[in-house]
Amino acid sequence: MEQPTWLSTIGRVAFINCDPLFHGLSPRWNVLAAPPSWLTGHVLRKDCILAPIPAADYAKHADELLLLPDIGIGSQGEVGSVLLFGAIPLDAMKTIALPSDSATSVALLKHLVSKREMDMNYVDTGPDYEAMMSLADGALLIGDRALEAAREFPEMVQLDLGKAWMELEGLPMIFGVFVARRDTPVEALQQAHLALVENLAAFENGGQRREEVIAGSMEKSGLAYERLNQYYGEVFNRLDDHHLEGLFRFLSEACKMGTSPEFAPI
Repeated sequence: MEQPTWLSTIGRVAFINCDPLFHGLSPRWNVLAAPPSWLTGHVLRKDCILAPIPAADYAKHADELLLLPDIGIGSQGEVGSVLLFGAIPLDAMKTIALPSDSATSVALLKHLVSKREMDMNYVDTGPDYEAMMSLADGALLIGDRALEAAREFPEMVQLDLGKAWMELEGLPMIFGVFVARRDTPVEALQQAHLALVENLAAFENGGQRREEVIAGSMEKSGLAYERLNQYYGEVFNRLDDHHLEGLFRFLSEACKMGTSPEFAPI
């Protein structure tokens, strides 16, 4: 019997923060690129075998999804690509425009604001810097858009959310998690997971693979080599127990997830 197409398709975020996992991936795998929040729907609908999705979306759909071990999208302090912009500091803001492309960043910002005991009005809009700044005192941007806006308007960066979380909780922030449906065949899931882990290991070993990833990211983002080399030190894709402690704290405190996270048996 022919294998269903979705079992050979891996979802990936349409940002450069997963390039170390996906660059040079074997052509046996189809890659479905989409914004993080869209990938949640894709994996739930069986459009792909696994996908990186916002950690907050996992909390919302934990009854249908399982976490995959070892891989994710996180930062140990500054993340550089999840930023609050504004002409005034956060403590002086009354309104913040929120993007539609990542539930985790929105949940994290609201958590950080609540800890400051501030009254804040939020405006939901598309992730466009100029449009967002015309609507509110501040604008939350993620991914490539945040990196590009920080390059053009460095004086407008008021808060790096990864750094703010570390200062508040003393733990790394895990923005994205890899998930699969609970009914996904284990063997196919193991193969897809292994392909990503092996790619990541090649990147971590440095040398030619790391240079290739940075070159590809330069072409896609327009960012300089030096900035991307720094960025891939700010953002990491391999998760250990310490990183998971940060993830579980975020799921519990910011997402109010009442059940324990579960991992796929691979």
